[in-house]
Order: sequence, then C-alpha cells, then structure tokens
Amino acid sequence: MRILLRRYFWFQKAILVNVVLFLGLAAHAQQVLDVNNQLEQHKFIAGEIATLEDATGKLSFTDIISNNYQQKFRENNLHYPTNHHVKATYWYRVKLRFDSLDANQISLFEFFDQTTDHVTAYIPDAQGKYQASTSGAGVNFYNRLFQHKNFHFLIKNNSPGEYTYYFRLRSANPVNVIIVYRTLSYFIYYALNEYLTFGLFYGMILIFCLHNLLMFLAVKRRQYLYYVFYILSVGFYEMCVDGIAFQYLWPNKPWLNAYGYGTALYLLSMFALVFTKELLQVKQRVRRLAKLIDYILVLRTVYFLVCLFFNKGLFIYKFVEFIPLSLAFLTGIRIYRNGFKPARFFVLAYTFLFLGFSIKALSALGMLWFLPAPINYYSLSFCFVIEMVLLSFAIGDQVRLLRKEKDEARDETIRQMQINSELKDSINQELERQVEVRTREVVEKSEEILAQAHTIEEQNEQLMEINRLLEQQAAEITRMNVLLEKDNHQLKTNISKVIDARVESTEMNFEEFSAKYPDQEACYKFLSDLKWKNGYKCTRCEHTTYCTGRVAYSRRCTKCSYEESPMHNTIFQNNRISINKAFYLVYLMYTSKGTISSHQLSEKLGIRQSTCWTYAIRIKKVMQEQKRARKKGAPQGWSALVLSAEMQDI
Repeated sequence: MRILLRRYFWFQKAILVNVVLFLGLAAHAQQVLDVNNQLEQHKFIAGEIATLEDATGKLSFTDIISNNYQQKFRENNLHYPTNHHVKATYWYRVKLRFDSLDANQISLFEFFDQTTDHVTAYIPDAQGKYQASTSGAGVNFYNRLFQHKNFHFLIKNNSPGEYTYYFRLRSANPVNVIIVYRTLSYFIYYALNEYLTFGLFYGMILIFCLHNLLMFLAVKRRQYLYYVFYILSVGFYEMCVDGIAFQYLWPNKPWLNAYGYGTALYLLSMFALVFTKELLQVKQRVRRLAKLIDYILVLRTVYFLVCLFFNKGLFIYKFVEFIPLSLAFLTGIRIYRNGFKPARFFVLAYTFLFLGFSIKALSALGMLWFLPAPINYYSLSFCFVIEMVLLSFAIGDQVRLLRKEKDEARDETIRQMQINSELKDSINQELERQVEVRTREVVEKSEEILAQAHTIEEQNEQLMEINRLLEQQAAEITRMNVLLEKDNHQLKTNISKVIDARVESTEMNFEEFSAKYPDQEACYKFLSDLKWKNGYKCTRCEHTTYCTGRVAYSRRCTKCSYEESPMHNTIFQNNRISINKAFYLVYLMYTSKGTISSHQLSEKLGIRQSTCWTYAIRIKKVMQEQKRARKKGAPQGWSALVLSAEMQDI
C-alpha cells in the first residue's frame, strides 16, 4: 500500500513539473507573424526572431534544421538582433502564418543594412523543400533579385499554413539585422519614393558643389574649394552607406565595398578639418589649435594608410571619426567665443551634424526603435543638408564681414585722402609765404656772395700753388713706398730662409713648425714644388704637358688624363694622419737622428703611440737609405727624406 501511494505521489509530481515546463516554453516560444491581405509590411523585432551563433562558421543548413540545433536557437532580446562577433556566423529564424491570401499577391523579405557581406535565405517552396539564395555587399550587384540597394528574397509559397524561414548572415562589419516582410506592390511604392528622396538629396549636393565652385572661380578664396571637397566627401559617404555607390559606381567589384566606407569617412574628416582651418582662420586666431589640427590630420592619414594597405578590418572602428569631427566642433566654439561672428553658423551646423550622428548611433544600438522609420534612417542625411546650408551661411557671413571691413577701410582711405588734401593746401600756402621770405634773404645773400667771390678767387690761386707742392711731395712718398716694399719683400725672404734653415738644423716645436706649414694646402704646395722642381713627367706615359687636377696642387696628364697627387711616390703616400703632423713627425725623426721614442712622438703630436711607432719604423728605414746615399753626394735636410725610394704604406 505504501508503495502504491509513493508511486501515486511521484506521478502527480511529474505531471505538475511537465505542466510548468510546458507553460514556461509556451510563454517564451518564438512569436509567429500572422499574414493577411491587409498586411503590407512588417519589421521583425524582439520576440519574433530566434538567433543562433555559429562561432566556427561550419554548420550547414542540414545541421541547423536538426532537432539538436533547433533547441539551441535563442529568442532575440534586443529590438533588432546584432552580430556581436564579426568573425562568427549567425543564423536567424522567423515564422509566418498565412491566412487566405489573393493568389496573385507576391511578397518578399528585405534586409536594410547595405554593409552586410553575405546573407543566405532558405525559403520553403510549395512542396516544403528549402531553396537557398544569396545576396549581400560581397556578391556581384547584378546577381540580386531586384536592382535595388537593399537585399531581397522572394517568398515562393503563400499558401495557408505556418512556415519557418532561415537566414544565414556573415559580415566583417557590425550590422543591425533588420528583417522586413513586404508585399511586392508596397516595395515598389516604397522604392520609388526612396530613390526620389535620394535624387533630391544628391541633387542638392551637386547644386551646392557647383555654386561654391563658381564662387571659388570668382573670388579665388580657398574655403570655397575646400567646401566643395567636403560636400563631395559627404555625398560619397552617403552613397556608401545607402548602397548607392555599389549600385552605380562599382557593381561588378564587390571587394571595393570593404574600402569605400572607410575611404569616404577619411575624406570627410580630412576635408572637414581643412575647411574648418581655412574658414575660421584658425592659424591667425588660435595658433595652438592650428597645430593640433595638423597633428590630427597626420595621425588620421597614417591610420587610413594602415587600414588601406595592411589591415582593412580596422575600417570597422568608425568611432575614430569622433576625434576630428569633435575637434572641428570645439574649434568653432573657441573661435566664436573669441569674437569671430561667422563661426556662429559653423557651430550651429556642427550641432545638427552631431545630432544626426547621435540619432544614427542610437538607432544602430536599437535604442530609438520607437521613432518613425524615416527619422531613424534619414536623420543623418537630413542633418547633412542642414549643415551644408548653415556652412554656406557661414561662408557668406565671412565674405560679408570681409566686404564690410573692406568698405570701412575704403571709407577710411577716402577720409584720410581728404585730410591729406586739406593738409597739402595749408602746407602749400605756408610754403609760398616762406618762399617769399626766403627769396628776399637769398637776394641779400647773393650780394654778399658776389663780394666774397673775389676773395675766394684769390684764395683759389694760393690753393693751386699749395696743391702743386703737395703733388710733388706725394710723388716722393710714392717712390719711398716702392723702396720700402722692396725692403719688406727682401726681409720676408730672409725670414723664410732663416726659418727654413732653422727647420733643417735645429728642433722646433709644433707651433713654430706650423708657422711654416700651417695647413694641408701649404703642405701640398711644398710637396708639389719639391717633387716637380726639375719639371713634370707623367709616371704612366712620360708625357711632359699637364693641367690642374681636381685635388689641390695635383697635376693631370693632357695625353693620358692620369692625375697624380703631390703625395704620390713620396714618403707620405697613403698617409692616414694629418699631413702637417706627418711633416712634423718626419722633421722630429730627422732632427733627433731617429733616437726620439714613439712615446715622445705621441706626446708631442697627440697621436696614439702605436701609430707613432709604425711611422718611426718606416722613417728609420728611409733614413738608413739616405745615410747610404749621402756618401754619393745626396742632398741634406729632413726634406730629403720625402722623395726617398722607400715607398711603404705608412
């Protein structure tokens, strides 16, 4: 009996648990959209879309429709689902229940976000078999169901009953998955109105561009040209966002979609900063802001080049545009607070622009779902139009202000000219009066001058006599100067001979030695005179005619063009130290007869001891050769070592 009661209680508990689970599942089950003849369009929102994230991207449609994966679909919690992980593949499931519809009514699914790379729809046909069709920004535009900027998938069976539809989505950009059910007739009506709106918007952009281009050609002010580039950038950005660029500019090159959006944003932010800098005269008014704008331009260009050539995936970080646009906005506020009136329209224009970006961003996050669709989708375009109008007012206001300043300057010039004319008349009257007075004084003075002229003539005759005597004295002084110059030249010659004799006979310090050979040119001249004192002869062809070479005091053969430096075939060939120090080293070795140590040479010359030791060894060999040659009547002195036959690499 206890066993039967225990089983009865367990059975009751199981029934209660199943009822609770059934009620819970029924409360959270995916909602089904009821379709009838009165429903023209419907946007699927939270509760109507089930989501499954495929992190591997390898799940097939067969896997998805299996019972195992059907249980893994989760109800969407956001107003519109979003691909939170751009590297993952997302599956979306919606359900429709058709009532009795007209047999001729055609309906379709539409996806709004034109930056989605790939969308594959699995639509059941009349036999219940699923057929796949693919569209997206990564697919050739002409492969779409309709030649329209959005993605469309035709519903091939609208027989009464409940049907499940699956969509596989993969995109390198974060997108809002907005799935819309529409009838074909409503889609045509909507598409015509939308493209009419686009025509008006882009037509306004072209009109603004043409107007400002003509203004630039008329007044030659660069802000008009920069404004044209900025408006074109806005138009290019809107075309990329709306999918119009893909439809009309590169329909056969879907890979350009990965670069178009990022390039448009780069051009927009760059020309916005350049236009701001030129319109508000930032460089003249706030120099620090001008430098900051230049830095942002450089950094934004570097970021764009990195995205373009190294990692196009970085284009998805659109928030970087907040920095240049905010800088332009804050610059306008700062310039306006400094008293530049045209900046008020600029600040107002960027206020509307930031409002448009804010609405667009909040709409992308699904936070403004309650707003009407035209406000959500076209708010930024509308704000761009207002911004263009206000920026045109800002340019016109600046021109008006400049014209006002020009008119004030012209009026001031005219007033100053009148003052100058009155001043000129008063000065002329005063001058005439003074001329009369001065004329009387001149007449009186002229009489005195005539009386003095006779005296001056007599004094001139005396001065002429004195000048004649002075000329004779000057000639004598000139003759004496010539004699003094000869004596000075002779004295210099004697001093040079004394120094040469002292150099050859007694030891001199480096400062005294440098007075004779102060620099490289003096050393080269000495070597040239010593080497070719008996005449020039080419070492290659023995030709005796030469011309000046490229190096100082070098000689080039006019026959074979061989150029020979003064150091060639001397003891200084391949010299690695300063030439005047090399001269002095040879001189010290000669005067000490080779007894001076390398340490002493290093101390006197400021050269490493090892280098002095190497030079000393080579020079001693040459001195030994000279000693043997001296017996044959060789010349004496340290300079005789220079042309020694011992040509070692020192």
